[in-house]
Amino acid sequence: MKKILLATYRLRILFRGVFLLLALATVALAISVLQQEKQLSYKNYQANFQKTRSQISANLLHPAGQLALLNPPVEQESASLHPLLLPFSALDFDDQSKVQQAIALSGCLVQFGNEGSLCVGIGNNPWAGGFIYVAGSFNSHRLVSHPRGQIVRDEAHRIKVSVTLRGQHYQWLAPFEEESAQQSSGGMRGRWTGFWEADVAKPNAKPVRDFRGWAWQKPACNEVENDGDEAQCMRNTFFSLRLPIAVLQEALFEKKRPVWPPQDLEQIQVELAVYAPQSEIPILDSKSVPTVTPFSLKDLQNMLLPGETLRIHKSGEKNDVLRLRGVDEKENQSWLGLTQLIRRLPVDEVENSLESLDHINTALDTYELELHGDGRSINKSLSVVATRLSWFVGAMLLALLLAWLLIEVSIIRRITLLTKRAAALSKSMKGSGELDQLNVSDLRSADELGVLAGALQDLLRRVKEDVEREKIRAEQEKQMWHAVGHEIMSPLQSLMVLHQNQEDQSHRYISRMQQAIKVLYGSATPSEAFQSTVLNIAQLDIDLFLRNVAANAACVGIEDLEYLPSKHPVWVRADEYSLEDVVTHVLKNAQRYRPEGSLIRISLDFVETNVTIRIENSGPRIPEDMLEKIFEYGVSDQLESGANGNRGQGLFVAKTYMAKMSGTITAHNLEQGVCFVLSLQGVS
Repeated sequence: MKKILLATYRLRILFRGVFLLLALATVALAISVLQQEKQLSYKNYQANFQKTRSQISANLLHPAGQLALLNPPVEQESASLHPLLLPFSALDFDDQSKVQQAIALSGCLVQFGNEGSLCVGIGNNPWAGGFIYVAGSFNSHRLVSHPRGQIVRDEAHRIKVSVTLRGQHYQWLAPFEEESAQQSSGGMRGRWTGFWEADVAKPNAKPVRDFRGWAWQKPACNEVENDGDEAQCMRNTFFSLRLPIAVLQEALFEKKRPVWPPQDLEQIQVELAVYAPQSEIPILDSKSVPTVTPFSLKDLQNMLLPGETLRIHKSGEKNDVLRLRGVDEKENQSWLGLTQLIRRLPVDEVENSLESLDHINTALDTYELELHGDGRSINKSLSVVATRLSWFVGAMLLALLLAWLLIEVSIIRRITLLTKRAAALSKSMKGSGELDQLNVSDLRSADELGVLAGALQDLLRRVKEDVEREKIRAEQEKQMWHAVGHEIMSPLQSLMVLHQNQEDQSHRYISRMQQAIKVLYGSATPSEAFQSTVLNIAQLDIDLFLRNVAANAACVGIEDLEYLPSKHPVWVRADEYSLEDVVTHVLKNAQRYRPEGSLIRISLDFVETNVTIRIENSGPRIPEDMLEKIFEYGVSDQLESGANGNRGQGLFVAKTYMAKMSGTITAHNLEQGVCFVLSLQGVS
């Protein structure tokens, strides 16, 4: 039963299985690609991790990085400038090229747009003196010098600088004084003479002894204005200052090992402004908002990948100088389920650990850099990309689903309906024998399935019409048999009256004719009539029966029949008239095929309750494949047998009657003929 059901749904299972396999293959392909991408991402992350490590180390080994290490960022920075601890012991403020090179390498310059730049710092060697160095540049017209020995007014370029620390406030005013010996290149060089701002207005004010300042103005103009009037052009001026801070100098001699840099370095405020002659508007003002600040350790955060952590601390100390973490990209969203799937995808183990430890030596301390990677960031970044690509996989699965639904509705559903209706029709034909109409009008269409359904309906309609015509013909035959039987039975009744003596052979044949008419009378077909016949089974002396058959064979046109009688009666259970019909049909077949003048032999054998009648004749042998078929209704080797009175029913009648008498009939080939064997049930 299971095999039948499986065969019934095999095509539908195969079709749906194919689409299911396509969907699974699409998902498996996407997962396989994700796994490969995860493996590649891990390898790329390792390479990027080492690259980030190298970049951070290189930046911190550079003087600008050294400056950032020596000056870690503070939580709250003031608006004013404060000195930076320079990676140099001191600045050679008298030499322009050395100062420019030092501040350029250290990266301490703070840019103020087109106004200029400033670098404020202290040396890393405490014994170089308690000085604050200020260097930078600004753009102005040609510098105007202050005459020496005169009261400082606003007739020359001047610098105002102030320092506030530990409750002390230092403020200087330094006018520009040009040197008499000019450079051969045409530029201007001079010094900034520093005065205490409170003593500037005094007639006998003296400059501060340890205050030093220099200015170098380029000869070339930045831009030529007013039709080439160089007097109005703007030139770039580089300057350097050394500011003596008494508080710092006194602190150096209070202890044998002074604390350097000062612990309050970030709290020291430095303000500087450069003024043009007869102007109170500064050319360069440190209070302005800077456009570019020096390199800071916080800038390393831009080098970190999402999830990476950088920890910087001094060797031997647990407190962190700075701790940074890579910024996660929050703008890209990913599906949580997809992220969890990517986490579960197996990959090869990473060879190198996602951790590194480097040492950076500075003039004051050795710093340790601990860089930690985060493998989860790989899954997050990959899930973001996979989320965008998942729409394509979803579109493919949706296309497969739509294709399956389209074929399911347009083809498979119609095939299923056609199959169910055909099965219902087959079941109704097996049950009642009637042919119902197969309605497939809703399945008709212009495609192949619709044409097939229409052809089946047309063919079934024709078959039904043929069946109805056959029923009509069978009914007509039945009526004809009724009429023929009615017309023959009356003369046979008259003949039976004329031949009432049962010893008369004519009475015997008339009785057989009446029995044949009764068998066929009222039946639709001869085969149905023979199969529905009810025989009168009784005890019969088969030896005496065969003697009568042999004696009367000539009456039915069978000559040269030989029977070897038994010495004593042999009783069997049979119907005498039906058995005579069986033997007569076999003898007629033997008569038709035997050579002229040859004998037909009948022999009788019995063993206990089994009685066997053998009828042998010479002649052609029966083909082996026809030994069983010759007993079927309508089988005959005579062309147009019906026209010659041979309907192929003699042996069929013989086998049917023998079966009703609990006997059998078989045919066997002899060396030069055929033998029919009739077996009957004997009576002990």
